[in-house]
Amino acid sequence: MAFPTIRNRRLRTSAALRNIVRETRLTAHDFIYPIFVTEETGVKAEIGSMPGVYHWSLDLLEQEINEIAALGIQAVLLFGVPDHKDEVGSEAYGNNSIVQRATRKIKEWQPELLVVADTCLCQFTSHGHCGVIHHDERTGRTDVDNDTSLALLVKTAVSQAEAGADIIAPSNMMDGFVQAIRSGLDEAGFEHVPIMSYSVKYASAFYGPFRDAAHSTPQFGDRKTYQMDPANVREALREAESDVVEGADMLMVKPALAYLDVLRLLKEQFDLPVVAYNVSAEYSMVKAAAMQGWLDERAIVLETLLGMKRAGADIIITYFAKDAARWLQDN
Repeated sequence: MAFPTIRNRRLRTSAALRNIVRETRLTAHDFIYPIFVTEETGVKAEIGSMPGVYHWSLDLLEQEINEIAALGIQAVLLFGVPDHKDEVGSEAYGNNSIVQRATRKIKEWQPELLVVADTCLCQFTSHGHCGVIHHDERTGRTDVDNDTSLALLVKTAVSQAEAGADIIAPSNMMDGFVQAIRSGLDEAGFEHVPIMSYSVKYASAFYGPFRDAAHSTPQFGDRKTYQMDPANVREALREAESDVVEGADMLMVKPALAYLDVLRLLKEQFDLPVVAYNVSAEYSMVKAAAMQGWLDERAIVLETLLGMKRAGADIIITYFAKDAARWLQDN
């Protein structure tokens, strides 16, 4: 049957009618808010390339944590910015390192707020790569040593869980990282701690502002030998399937906006929760355009986040989380 019997506009005639037939809903419970914690005291420093996002020292962080919880956001993702870096990223897995100390503080201030710990070495290594560097004298090639790096990533994950992290989120893209971390957590008595795997992490141009914020730009080369080629989709399925087999509890696609097709594919192929990371450049582009008066920031952000949810995201990591939570309350 067709027009005039079928009139699709009948279900759009009022706000109340549109509300009751709405297929996809966005709430503050969908969001994880990233936080950059740093050493020293008295630090609340806005990140130049990410307006509205700050470096926080621990003595000032409580106000931010309380605001996040009051908005109904139920999880934060912690990134550490250490004072000291070395070749093996030892500050990533120290008991008194910045992420571990921040985790303990947050669990004191807001015990019900979930702490998601990013598990990587790039912010902590002097060279900015996500693992231990190996130089092969025979070939002259310098690259990240996969298996040596796994041992340090396990130490990092266990130390984060010991500090009270509720979720471990490995972002390093080493082969076998989920299996190694799952085994390490289980052996340390943390069988209950889930892994939110950065399963499909592309070697993307959308990470620039984050690297400014985390001070994690590689000092040589790039990350294309371990992060994925943006042209590949079938490879994304292989990466995700490996993580499922190895024991991941959640699967992430990063970045989100240019990879919604990949997000949908994971949603259709696997029965684990799917996470979209609305990354730094996706945030900064909207902020820059809004500051010029070129677009309606609120409308653009909510439509974009809704699109990620509609594409299949169960969870959205976004720097817009606080703003979006306020706007949703207003609605």
